[in-house]
Amino acid sequence: MFFKPVVSFTVLLAVQIVAAQTCSRTYTVQEGDTCDSISAANQASTYQVAVVNYGNVDPQCDNLSPGETICLGFAGEDCQTTYVVQLGDTCDGISSAHGVNTTILYLNNPQINEDCSNIYVGEVLCTASSVEVPPAPGGSSSPTVVQPPPTAVPANPSGDSGDDDDDLPWCD
Repeated sequence: MFFKPVVSFTVLLAVQIVAAQTCSRTYTVQEGDTCDSISAANQASTYQVAVVNYGNVDPQCDNLSPGETICLGFAGEDCQTTYVVQLGDTCDGISSAHGVNTTILYLNNPQINEDCSNIYVGEVLCTASSVEVPPAPGGSSSPTVVQPPPTAVPANPSGDSGDDDDDLPWCD
């Protein structure tokens, strides 16, 4: 008897929290846009654009329609310090170049896997020095929120994460 009202209240509270998110910036989709091109032109990470438009833009980002308005970031969770991944990039290299430790880089870009082998050329990463992106929507995981386009080129085809500690026995 107590369980049903508690569950109903919890669901209602979760819906209100999600609905309370205020979009701080918007963009009107143009012909030929991709999530990565929109992200790069507007200093919003690919992950952030996917999360704030979850349910409207699919994980492959192939359902954008010219004239459609999408959100670029939520108030208080809007990373505008970004970097567009280039061929040969590694997470350690990106972190070092932007003065961000890898923990923060991974927290701001939770779609990156543990060994950083899934970043791709053209992907836009948040390189802020503090956590500024919204969490993945409830019930979803970061990899399902954003997926690389089918034509994506891996940034580091060798899979080397960039850390040069392979010769140290305690770091393997």
